[in-house]
Amino acid sequence: MTRRSVLTLAAVLLSPAIAHGQMAAVEAVQSVGASTESIASAGVQFRGLAEPMKGLRLRVETAWGDRSEAQSDVFGTAYPYGGRFDVIEAYGEWLTERRGLRAVKAGRYRTPFGLYNASDHAYLGFLRPPLIRYGEYWGLSAGYLEHGVDVLVGVPQLSLEMSIGRPGDVGEVMRRPGWNSTVRAEGSAGPWIVGASFVNTTPYEPLVEDAPGRTHFGGIDARWMRDGVQFRGEWLFGQYSDFATTTGGYFDTIVHTPAMGRVTALGRIETINYDTIPPYSLVTHRYSAAARVRAWQGLSVSLGITHQGGQQTQESRTAVDLGITWALRQDLTHTQ
Repeated sequence: MTRRSVLTLAAVLLSPAIAHGQMAAVEAVQSVGASTESIASAGVQFRGLAEPMKGLRLRVETAWGDRSEAQSDVFGTAYPYGGRFDVIEAYGEWLTERRGLRAVKAGRYRTPFGLYNASDHAYLGFLRPPLIRYGEYWGLSAGYLEHGVDVLVGVPQLSLEMSIGRPGDVGEVMRRPGWNSTVRAEGSAGPWIVGASFVNTTPYEPLVEDAPGRTHFGGIDARWMRDGVQFRGEWLFGQYSDFATTTGGYFDTIVHTPAMGRVTALGRIETINYDTIPPYSLVTHRYSAAARVRAWQGLSVSLGITHQGGQQTQESRTAVDLGITWALRQDLTHTQ
């Protein structure tokens, strides 16, 4: 994608913000990948960011991706690979300094459960999402999106986020129509950030008889960060449907110290247990090691190896994945 085409997209998406605003920018991220599981992929993302007035932020993100094998979680951390353009996020967010109320978001946004931001999973160097965040394994999905309203209240050290909306999912896993609600509490102290979440939503199985009832998941998450080292993890538990429960989680280690220069090292251990009638149950665990190298300006290379025990969801027990990403950001700020 050329610089000219990026600027053209920015003009279409952000022209109102540029005309009146304080800040506007556009990003294009292009990625290609290959895995020893005989899977190749390519994708592109466009993100438009604007602040047309103080306290009001606008965000639009679209993505296109395709790969040679549909049924796999490899390269699935950021967006789906269905061979079409999808609107991933499109919302306005009002931030305020009024006592108690911190932000109100409306539009299309990621389901605010646990570590849910795209930056938490997609741009660190892991090339596969956690098992509990790949929808085909009856947990959450990186493609879960809400059409709704999200309110954040509290103080910087302790906050409560509440969302209500209807599914706006993308990818292979699409929840049935219905109302969804999500609540997340988060607190911080020193190097620690700890959160708890609860979601009440609809299963993604299209037929009610295959997954009767509703999905109720609770989760806890924690992060510890100091001197270029981060430990973090999530644990998920609850009911996928009246006939099935899902539990599982992961623990990550992320290291990027000044001595490492352009290299970030990553490690992950994870497990999931989907308990239902045989033969549809799933009990498995996985170990991952990866590295991300900033090669030149916006160009980065990620290399990961995964080994799976228990029931097998990968084509092979051990797989090596390679991803190359080039990102371009253009500031379009216009002052009058």
